[in-house]
Amino acid sequence: MTALDTPELPALLVQRLHPDAVAPQRMSAGAAGLDLTACLPGGPVLLKPGERRLVATGLALAIPPGYEGQVRARSGLALRHGLAIVNAPGTIDADYRGELQVILINLGDAPLEIRHGERIAQLVLAPVAMLAPREVDTLPPAGRGTGGFGSTGR
Repeated sequence: MTALDTPELPALLVQRLHPDAVAPQRMSAGAAGLDLTACLPGGPVLLKPGERRLVATGLALAIPPGYEGQVRARSGLALRHGLAIVNAPGTIDADYRGELQVILINLGDAPLEIRHGERIAQLVLAPVAMLAPREVDTLPPAGRGTGGFGSTGR
């Protein structure tokens, strides 16, 4: 194996739950996220300012063990329209097999129409450290100690 070789990565398995659903895709070779699109064959939804809505993608995923899916906002929609994800990043666990849906909120000052096939979020796949919790009577010391918000002086 040379420095340019990379080991085979596990696959993200994608199932279309609706025939008009769009598979996640990277919009550039170096993109960390796969774009997710709204699956709204019944017509668009209107998000009023301050309103949140669960928006379907028409897809189910099988994320490999040891990974998670992080659903994040698309920066352009956030900047132009104030469209955000309520629980960002939303986590999709490796053992979840239901439909991938995105909780969108309109933080802008105008109503926003979400249309079928529109890119609404991005999915970033990341490894997860599956550490086992172990209860102890005392924690080992650390330089920061119990200092909370702002305690590092920055």
